[in-house]
Amino acid sequence: MKAPTEQPVLLITGAGRGIGAATARLAAAQGYAVAVNFLRDTAAADGVVAAIRDAGGQAVAVQGDVSKVEDVRRIFDETQAALGQLTALVNNAGITGRVGPFAAVRPEALEAVFKTNVLGLMFCAQEALRRWQPTGTRGVIANVSSGAAQTGSPGEYVQYAASKAAVDAFTVGLGRELAPQGIRVCGVAPGMTLTGIHAAAGEPERPARMAPKIPLHRLAAPEEIAEAIVWLLSPAASYVTATTLQCSGGLTS
Repeated sequence: MKAPTEQPVLLITGAGRGIGAATARLAAAQGYAVAVNFLRDTAAADGVVAAIRDAGGQAVAVQGDVSKVEDVRRIFDETQAALGQLTALVNNAGITGRVGPFAAVRPEALEAVFKTNVLGLMFCAQEALRRWQPTGTRGVIANVSSGAAQTGSPGEYVQYAASKAAVDAFTVGLGRELAPQGIRVCGVAPGMTLTGIHAAAGEPERPARMAPKIPLHRLAAPEEIAEAIVWLLSPAASYVTATTLQCSGGLTS
């Protein structure tokens, strides 16, 4: 059954865990019907959907690889079929690659980072616009960047930092391009956050090592980043576009 037309419909990529999952739960609690995109972990995505439904919200899990155009089109089609017309998109899916010096990064790892973090994000933005522009929908896109775009992450994953700097430039450019149409494009740049991304990069102890360097002396919880993302999607941020909000605990370089 489709959602009522007045209910906002949100697609979040990479929403099976971490910041994406926290954003899905918070957005659903604030009245969004949410499509939880995931790549491989069906159980995690189903868990997020179940939690939302148990709380009285509306959600659906949608598998797909954002780095593949054909998958992106299917993700949007399935979202619309299940929930109705999309009104907001959170581009959250992202990978870091392994922690280490840049010279040691294999070419296929470099390609994978940019395919997911940059091309995948752009594919999703294009697909949203293909559906919004013909109907005059004043949608909102929130791109999840990283504080690494400012620091460069030397000795750790400069390729990831570079991909997120590309995301920041894209947010500014696309936001300004679409502003006359009433479509907003914003970004959120989390700093160190307590998610599984550190273990996936091969350094699960990194959060404890980095915490003393953060002015707030702690890492963010995913729910704190979700608050910023959902605020940017909301009417409360109606005059905010073409900019990226730093959520880094004061660490900017």
